[in-house]
Amino acid sequence: MRTFINVEDLGNLQQALSEAAEIKHDRFKYQHLGHNKTLLMIFFNNSLRTRLSTQKAAMNLGMNVIVLDINAGAWKLETERGVIMDGDKSEHLLEAIPVMGCYCDLIGVRSFAGLTDRDYDYAETVLRQFIKYSGRPVFAMETATVHPLQAFADLITIEEHKPVPRPKVVLSWAPHCRALPQAVPNSFAQWMNAADVDFVITHPEGYELDPRFVGHARVEYNQMKAFDGADFIYAKNWSCPGVTRPDDYGKIICDDRSWTVDAAHMAVTNNGKFMHCLPVRRGLIVTDDVIEAPCSLVIPEAANREISCSVVIKRMLQSL
Repeated sequence: MRTFINVEDLGNLQQALSEAAEIKHDRFKYQHLGHNKTLLMIFFNNSLRTRLSTQKAAMNLGMNVIVLDINAGAWKLETERGVIMDGDKSEHLLEAIPVMGCYCDLIGVRSFAGLTDRDYDYAETVLRQFIKYSGRPVFAMETATVHPLQAFADLITIEEHKPVPRPKVVLSWAPHCRALPQAVPNSFAQWMNAADVDFVITHPEGYELDPRFVGHARVEYNQMKAFDGADFIYAKNWSCPGVTRPDDYGKIICDDRSWTVDAAHMAVTNNGKFMHCLPVRRGLIVTDDVIEAPCSLVIPEAANREISCSVVIKRMLQSL
């Protein structure tokens, strides 16, 4: 596996889930694969779970790890071609990328959406340059449009806690005070479409995700109706994806606090479990009584980030 961006990159999902269970049972079983190999983790944006879980996964597999924060300690990088570099950016990504590739065997990239130019974001301009010019296998640690390591961990968590063979899973928009990217909901939708679940997406009008991620999911604009009988509730805010309202891409177009997941919402589920990728804004996304309840899976979900990343890095090491 040379790249990891979408669910298709993993191939058979059941096999990937079996590998995840195997690694969770013995996290150091494949330590020999990373001996004398180096992972370079490149962060254009902040991180907590991704940074810690990816580094831990690589160390479990015997790798050396280099972490580069582009905005703290590195030259400011220009990403556009054909520009006159007479501003505050000292180095171009097209020189920096092959240099980075000289020092490592695998590269993980974290680069968020700018939320001003939909075409630029959805072309995955930064990530694609790493794939093209680094000469190394590259995996996404959240990009402008996807967060596959999170979605894989989410699927592992659902597999571990599902009460029925084919659970009902609901992805619900929730309010937020800042405009956030669509990467997490995009990937979650993509992975749930690939899994054997009854998948529903609920959000206010205008927040329709890109059809390539929505897939065959049922879209329900009535949140309480969507929650009815659900086994898993995955709450997440996202800004306007610009599908039905192109001029509003990246904007907050709704601040309806009735979409906050509270006990009344969870009461109509089938003893549903609450999920969120974290960090979470309490009182906006979810109330304290829900996220602190036994139904909350946010901590096991975060712990599974180490496992999902271990499977991905293992497969990439095996392809070297």
